[in-house]
Amino acid sequence: MPDSLAARALALLARREHSRAELRRKLAAYAESAEQLEQLLDELEQQRRLSDVRYAENRVSIRGRRYGNARLDREMRQVGVAPETIASALAAAGDEVGRCRAVWQKKFGLLPDTPAEQAKQQRFLQYRGFSQDSIRRVLQAQNEEGEHE
Repeated sequence: MPDSLAARALALLARREHSRAELRRKLAAYAESAEQLEQLLDELEQQRRLSDVRYAENRVSIRGRRYGNARLDREMRQVGVAPETIASALAAAGDEVGRCRAVWQKKFGLLPDTPAEQAKQQRFLQYRGFSQDSIRRVLQAQNEEGEHE
């Protein structure tokens, strides 16, 4: 196996975690054959330098502060992470409502005065991948807190 392919793989992994499918796609143009590439990816997994589980956990840890479960799920599926690996990583991410509340507080901080403003806030949170249930709970809780003050 040419050292250049392994060196490329290690250089990519040194920058950030990659899923197996993502690394396969990036290295395909440099491999002499598909078998050679699969062998390298198998070796990297055996050496624990490549791990879809670690990739998913890292992705959720970093992007989970700004995005909801739906968006994180979609992003990881696009790079070939298995659904059960994604589900496990999202379960470890914590409460989506709490993350949604933090994003809402940072962006808006004030309850909407008009239906148009409320729709704008909901669209923003939906775009970020938060579920309708999480959005509703955050806006209701903020509304109830505002009424008690």
